[in-house]
Amino acid sequence: MNEHPTIRLTASIPEIPVYDLEAAIEYYRDKFGFNLDWSDGEIGLAGLSSGDCRLFLANMVYRNKYGKVIPVRVWMNLDSKNDVDRLHEEWRDRGAAIDAPPQSKPWGLHEFVAADPDRNQFRVFYDFATPGGEGKTP
Repeated sequence: MNEHPTIRLTASIPEIPVYDLEAAIEYYRDKFGFNLDWSDGEIGLAGLSSGDCRLFLANMVYRNKYGKVIPVRVWMNLDSKNDVDRLHEEWRDRGAAIDAPPQSKPWGLHEFVAADPDRNQFRVFYDFATPGGEGKTP
């Protein structure tokens, strides 16, 4: 019996540290295809989205109290190998920095890694090997 209340968690929204907020917004919009939902240059924070994916970009002024923590890695869990391949093609065609085309790895992930100009990384994957847990992070 579970003594803890069950609360359905929704998708997490990462706060990605960047040096130049305006340049990062442009890159995420033009290379990754995100929409700019809002931006406040005075505080150094912007909200972007693409489909159900949301994220914040935060410059060093905003993140000063946390220290400089660049780069970070964000894992993006997609629903199929085909989705991973299609997103790779879209980002590649937009000119995003991508390390290699998607590959099915021995550890059961079909994945590729893309980066922004601040060296933050997106590890885009589909989990095809976890029994009963396809699509879950390892």
